[in-house]
Amino acid sequence: MPEIVKISNPESEISNQVFIVPANAAGTRLDIWLTHQAIACQTGVSSRARIQALIHDGHVTVNGQMAKEHHKIRPGDIVRLVIPPPVATALIPEAIPLDILYEDADLLVINKPAGLVVHPAAGHSSGTLVNALLHHCGNLAAIGGEQRPGIVHRLDRDTSGIMVVAKSDRALAGLMNQFKQRTIHKNYVALVWGQPNPARGTIETLIGRHRVDRKKMSVQPKTGRRAVTHYKLMERFGDVSLLRIGLETGRTHQIRVHMAHCGHAIVGDAQYGKRSVRPLPASVGRQMLHAETLAFTHPVTGKPLSFTAPWPADLNTLVAALRKPEPQPKENQS
Repeated sequence: MPEIVKISNPESEISNQVFIVPANAAGTRLDIWLTHQAIACQTGVSSRARIQALIHDGHVTVNGQMAKEHHKIRPGDIVRLVIPPPVATALIPEAIPLDILYEDADLLVINKPAGLVVHPAAGHSSGTLVNALLHHCGNLAAIGGEQRPGIVHRLDRDTSGIMVVAKSDRALAGLMNQFKQRTIHKNYVALVWGQPNPARGTIETLIGRHRVDRKKMSVQPKTGRRAVTHYKLMERFGDVSLLRIGLETGRTHQIRVHMAHCGHAIVGDAQYGKRSVRPLPASVGRQMLHAETLAFTHPVTGKPLSFTAPWPADLNTLVAALRKPEPQPKENQS
């Protein structure tokens, strides 16, 4: 661990720290090394992308000089990190109802409905979870200093289920560190086409941006990032199966990409799946994927926490309909 020197903050800064590079970090990229230090010291900066932006904007110096993110650090280098106050957000608080499972001064656990976008992006400038959180929490806009205040992880728009949101910088840094260390446990339930064989297994590939359709992800054997998904067959309904799925990594669209890759696409997934080979006994308007459980350590109190999000109505209805035996044709009587 490098030596850390804390400096009193002028009004134009919210964090000003100096790190002295240890011998075992020699040759490491500045952005990679500084990201680890920022998370470990709970500075409120919790991603490499944020560190890169701070470097680019001149808020990071090495031995008093500005440096590039790919600069290779040396033992004894003095790295100064200055985190400016968050820029006022243009996001508008909106009174969107939230299904809150737990809340305290540092974090919020919610059951996100399908159809709700997590944070503003192209085509979704309002009506998002972030807009709802700004209304509910009031001062959330300053957490993280980015356009995704309080957001620690995300679910796709049409995936329902459990999410944790940070309400303080210390909670944000602590939760981000737990996700990085893979000590947060997430489990999903999903309906997929076909019957996976074996009934219990692990899918491990590299996942990256699709080479043609940039809105999609795909298995990239040479250039992707490691992705590991564990699954267990819970019930069979003919050509549809109910799975419980656990994530070891958290790549974009990971479950949907992995299940489609192994020939068992999520039922209702219009982006990665296929059209139904037969009529389903209940309507399906989105991918049948639900983040059911989330377990982690409270980033401030250290208390173990575990939560379960009830299944949404559409998933409940479809599973109940699939469990009903198909009506048998009546025999002709003469």
